[in-house]
Amino acid sequence: MFTKTVVLPVDIDEAFALITEPERLRRWQTISARVDLRVGGDYRWTVTPGHTAAGTFREVEPGRRIVFGWGWEGNADLAPDTSTVSIDLEPVAGGTQVTLTHEGLTGKQEAMHAEGWNRYLGRLDKAIATGDAGPDEWSAAPESLDELVAAEATLAVLQNVLRQLTAEDRPKQTPCAEFTCHDLAEHLFVSMATFGSMAGVEVTIPEKGPLENKIATMGAQAVEGWRVRGLEGTVPGRHGDIPAAFAAGVMPVEFLLHAWDMAQGSGKTMVVSDEVVAYVHKLAEQVVPGGRGSSFADEVTASPGADPMERLAAYSGRRAV
Repeated sequence: MFTKTVVLPVDIDEAFALITEPERLRRWQTISARVDLRVGGDYRWTVTPGHTAAGTFREVEPGRRIVFGWGWEGNADLAPDTSTVSIDLEPVAGGTQVTLTHEGLTGKQEAMHAEGWNRYLGRLDKAIATGDAGPDEWSAAPESLDELVAAEATLAVLQNVLRQLTAEDRPKQTPCAEFTCHDLAEHLFVSMATFGSMAGVEVTIPEKGPLENKIATMGAQAVEGWRVRGLEGTVPGRHGDIPAAFAAGVMPVEFLLHAWDMAQGSGKTMVVSDEVVAYVHKLAEQVVPGGRGSSFADEVTASPGADPMERLAAYSGRRAV
């Protein structure tokens, strides 16, 4: 059994929100999070690209305690809902005492989860201090990249850029001549819905919350739909059926290029590993040529000493603004 107690410098309601609300969870622990916070409700947290924890809530006492099943999608040794996490909250001087207990693990599993819980509870402290723990190094270079792992990795990059945007950034021009930052956000709404429909799921725009919350929620719905569907066979395209793997591979290309567009247009910081960029560049070599003249402009020459992301942008017909 693993257990750890920390004191968070926030009141008990804020502490409870930080460990249960998707928008808060994305600030320190997850790329995406779906939460149905009631006894019997399920959750799905993509912690790092290709690694998604899932289970159901067994106890929910708002502001006091939650208990939920824990395991990993695609992991036969620790499947979803096969271990138990309990989180107890208690008001103390200076904030809220949070005690996390994880039971039902083998010795090896306990050691691995101890490393993870210790790390992410540290990121939670940082998120409280700064508002956001920032890009997660564990998400930067996934071990086994495929189209869907790359989609999760690039969705994380996109979300981190969107989180920095302000109302003043809305009218700023991006490297896409037809898109301001606001226009590009509306384009992403349509793209997310299209990606979901190709996988056979309906993607809906949240009514409330900031832009990052809307894009993150829709992106998670689309990628989860693809996780369920898989990459085999074909899906409906604009001009007939297309290979499913090709269609799924469009997601990381669009997520990463539009993250760069937003960062360039707004002057905000974008953090992405060379490994992820290199993989997405290979996908772009399949996607971009057929879209030149419509979705993509002609390739431009990258500047001397350009980094991998700048070279990918140049390949897609973009110049820095």
